[in-house]
Amino acid sequence: MTTRVAVMGSGNWGTAFAMILADAGCDVAMWARRHEVAEAVNAGCNEAYLPELRLSPSIRATVDPAEALDRADLVVLAVPSQTLRDNLVRWGGAIPGDAPVVSLLKGVELGTTMRMSEVIVEAAGVEDDRVVVVSGPNLAHEIALRQPAGGVVACRDMATAERVAGACATPWFRPYTDTDVIGAEVCGATKNVVALASGMAEGLGFGDNTKATIITRGLAETTRLGLALGADPQTFMGLAGVGDLIATCMSPLSRNHSFGVRLGRGLSVAEATAELRTTTEGVKSCESILTLAQQHDVDMPICEQVVAVIRDGHPAREVGPRLMSRDLKAEKR
Repeated sequence: MTTRVAVMGSGNWGTAFAMILADAGCDVAMWARRHEVAEAVNAGCNEAYLPELRLSPSIRATVDPAEALDRADLVVLAVPSQTLRDNLVRWGGAIPGDAPVVSLLKGVELGTTMRMSEVIVEAAGVEDDRVVVVSGPNLAHEIALRQPAGGVVACRDMATAERVAGACATPWFRPYTDTDVIGAEVCGATKNVVALASGMAEGLGFGDNTKATIITRGLAETTRLGLALGADPQTFMGLAGVGDLIATCMSPLSRNHSFGVRLGRGLSVAEATAELRTTTEGVKSCESILTLAQQHDVDMPICEQVVAVIRDGHPAREVGPRLMSRDLKAEKR
């Protein structure tokens, strides 16, 4: 029997993941906030987000969330992380009671410092063993070209993780199952902040040594936070950890990297936002990630400096000297 999937969100990654599901043989109903996006998807191309991708006829779109969720065997959440709670308050009650709920979101909620899986459990009343996290080096535009990629499908219940992995496995997308939801989410959220710093370095004209240092130290910060929250150390060495970090920090297709480049070139946050005209999760979540780290007494100097630029308006050129002049005994390698 064909698996019915509701994809709640119609941006870059939601659209690309809908294509993965369709290629894997699923029947996909996509919820779009705007009528023109739904109409474009139904015409075969989400021109606002992935104009290079021709969509399968098995993907349809609607602006009615209840219609998208009706009789879904699997629900995929692909809205911006800071809008998740409001969306779930509006239509979370329509999520079928036995459907796994898959989070594609990579952020930490402002105000509560909750991971996205925790927001899903609280706001939608979904049992935590039904919540699945998909993470990894999955740049949407490369996925749209069906270039080979892997991803992590994490759930506390391995059988549920395997069920979701089976629904999204294709000859060019390879899901790997895991039970470390915490690690997958910490990696997915924090790599965006590290990518902002890496982009700033590029915008300032620094080379690969600088960016490699930022990536490596960013991985150390991410690992410290994840371990403090109870994550599995192995997660940080896998696709959800170092794999996603490399792709997001180095690729011009990464919105967080591209945003950081603009900051490094001297643009303000408002000016960079106006140029990119899209959600940049690291900009939204950097402050909540730093607050979460402080709550657990975890040192995250790169995240601190990104917050200083994003929230406090400090020039990006000040980040390097501040990081390089830190106490030599403050951290291990």
